[in-house]
Order: sequence, then C-alpha cells, then structure tokens
Amino acid sequence: MDDIVKQALAKWPNVPACTGWLMLDRRGQWRMRDEAAQASGSPGTPIRHEALLGFINRNYERDERGQWFFQNGPQRVYVELGYTPWVVRLSVEADGALALKDQVGNGFEPSAVFADDEGGILFAGASDPGNPSAPPRIAVLHDHDLEVFADHATLADDSLSGEFHWNGGVTLPLQPIRSEEVASRFGFVASPAAMV
Repeated sequence: MDDIVKQALAKWPNVPACTGWLMLDRRGQWRMRDEAAQASGSPGTPIRHEALLGFINRNYERDERGQWFFQNGPQRVYVELGYTPWVVRLSVEADGALALKDQVGNGFEPSAVFADDEGGILFAGASDPGNPSAPPRIAVLHDHDLEVFADHATLADDSLSGEFHWNGGVTLPLQPIRSEEVASRFGFVASPAAMV
C-alpha cells in the first residue's frame, strides 16, 4: 500500500466505503462503472490512464471477508469481479520457459490448474505472502492465451481433464471445476455490491 494512502487512512479513518463503481473484468481490465453502467449491469468504461492504473494496482487488497478492494486514500472502493480476483497472461519467454503474470504485473507460480464448465482455464497459486492463512490465489487465464495453454497441455477428449506441462518438467493435472463453485472454493466475494 502506498505511504500516502496509509497517511490518509490515519487522518480520516471513518470514510464510508463504496461499492459498484469499480470492476475487474475477465481480461484483467479495470473499469469505471457510473450509475448508468451499474443500473444496466454493463461492465463500464475501461480505465486507460497509466498513473491511475498503477495506483489501483499498488493498492489492491483483500479484506477479511474475501472482498477485494482498491484503497483510494481513506476510502475503500470494493471491486466487482468479472470472474476471479486475478487474471493471468501466459507467455513463452525467449529461453522457452513459460511465464504467468497477473494483471498488476507480478509473476504467478501455479500449484494447480482447472478447466471450468464454460471453457475457462484457472490457475491456483500460493496464498498472499503477507497473509499465509488466506486461501490460495485463483486466477483466470486471459482468453487470448488459450492457444499457448493448449500448446503446453495434453487434453482428454472432454477438454476438462488432462495435464499442463509447466517449467522444469512439472506436470499439473487439469482438474474440472464448475464456474459457480470457484468463489466459494477459493474464498472470495465476486460482487461486494450484492452483499450491501
């Protein structure tokens, strides 16, 4: 968390939180959702301002109830999730190794891989190092990287089972999961606005 945010929290500790105004979509884009977007259920407008994106990325955290938020100075802005709290991109590095990076630009080391009933691929990784009692991180693979995934996987005919070949000869079994079970299994709230 940025120092300026910590200072604002200390100065104004009781600023009410807001919900519904910020979304992380399935492709890892942050989106602003004005009242019209919220009323219509649309994802909102992608944020393009690089400094604002960096500020959101540095101050994105999880609360004790599994709701993800962006700490905007003294105000907690809860995030509506298009699917999971993390979105990863899969690429092949120059040396042939695979790399997974989340939407904030950090590396993501997978410990498990899942195929959901809607054709999505999800990776589970270690818990947040700052909170080892938190559930494992879960990330949906950006849909533009499904071909790279398929190039490094052996899939059964049903495409919900098989294995993924990670770096160093590590093979992760591809496990089936139902999309509606992901949030409860991995301990996060997809829509904090629905909890209000």
